[in-house]
Amino acid sequence: MPLPARSSFPSAPESVRRARLFADRTLASWGLDARADDVRLCISELATNAVTHGSVPGRGFTVTVTAEDDAVCIEVDDPSPRRLRPCHTTSDDTTGRGLHLLGALSDEWGVTEHDPVGKTVWSRFKTTPAPRKAPC
Repeated sequence: MPLPARSSFPSAPESVRRARLFADRTLASWGLDARADDVRLCISELATNAVTHGSVPGRGFTVTVTAEDDAVCIEVDDPSPRRLRPCHTTSDDTTGRGLHLLGALSDEWGVTEHDPVGKTVWSRFKTTPAPRKAPC
């Protein structure tokens, strides 16, 4: 397995595109781009959340991409003490769907709170099909 790839970005709107390109290029260099569309969209959502809700003056966010035996993991760390919660949106809302997309596109996700502040939002994307069960 390749070593995890990590890059830090300033808390600025243009960093969302840079984070997406970083993850995309990392997966391509590893030959693990089968789920690149899902990873790309989730990185965009998590980086946007980090810039919009997780920013602290003078501190940015970090993206880590890790290859495992059967999955690709992404992590976005931000320094904010603000807790992460999925929003309840209506069809008229133009924001608030990022964590719902993360749940729909990744195989699992979660949040690790750091003491005293900050958090890591992570998600896993399986890269090999699940074994089929034999018929009864």
